[in-house]
Amino acid sequence: MSTLRASADEWWKTRRIDGDVTWIYEPFIETFYRCNVWHVRGRDRDMLVDSGMGVVSLRRHVPLVSERPLEAVASHTHFDHIGCHHEFEHRSVHEAEAEILAEPENRATLADPYATDAIFTRLPPQPYASSTYRVRAAPATRLLNDGDVVDLGDRHFEVIHTPGHSPGGIALFERPSGILFSGDIVYDGPLIQDTYHSNAADYLASMKRLLALPVRVVHGGHFASYGADRHREIIRSWLDAKEDA
Repeated sequence: MSTLRASADEWWKTRRIDGDVTWIYEPFIETFYRCNVWHVRGRDRDMLVDSGMGVVSLRRHVPLVSERPLEAVASHTHFDHIGCHHEFEHRSVHEAEAEILAEPENRATLADPYATDAIFTRLPPQPYASSTYRVRAAPATRLLNDGDVVDLGDRHFEVIHTPGHSPGGIALFERPSGILFSGDIVYDGPLIQDTYHSNAADYLASMKRLLALPVRVVHGGHFASYGADRHREIIRSWLDAKEDA
């Protein structure tokens, strides 16, 4: 664990990776805990999927997210995914986790016990202190359910309810492009299935549902993006492990 502090200006990094999709991330958070924030440019408005820890302002330091009207979508409400949601006027979350977004106390968001100095390779700038870290309240302006659509004008993302990691987890799927934003239900790294509100039966059903999607690329809540073959490999390996258990 480092005692050095990063500056606010270097806290956020961006990389354009797929058409009008931009990856936004916090490089001084350890890889396992580092949330992927995704920005999608649309004709009429933009979409933001998740918003990081909230220890440095996203709007102030990443101009991309404040250039146009934007809908900030929460894939779920754990602390590493909703920290900057309060900075946006339009905030969407599945109805099963709306209460947490509105009242994000530390146990509910998993900030307790995970938001400690140990998750940083450099600490956030002053006055950040892990002992006083809290996610700011960001009551939803839109409640999402399975089958809803996030409409950007020329792009349409279907909401897929994916409970298991958490009760209101969602993925967002654009069928014409095959792009899936999967949140924390599946990504190319160790999957977390034992939070206080995880559910094994729901997780199994969600994985089976995602396996059937005709994806081209998956942008997860953590770790690197991957293609269709790796998507099927990850889920089939996970399902096989469950059958063997």
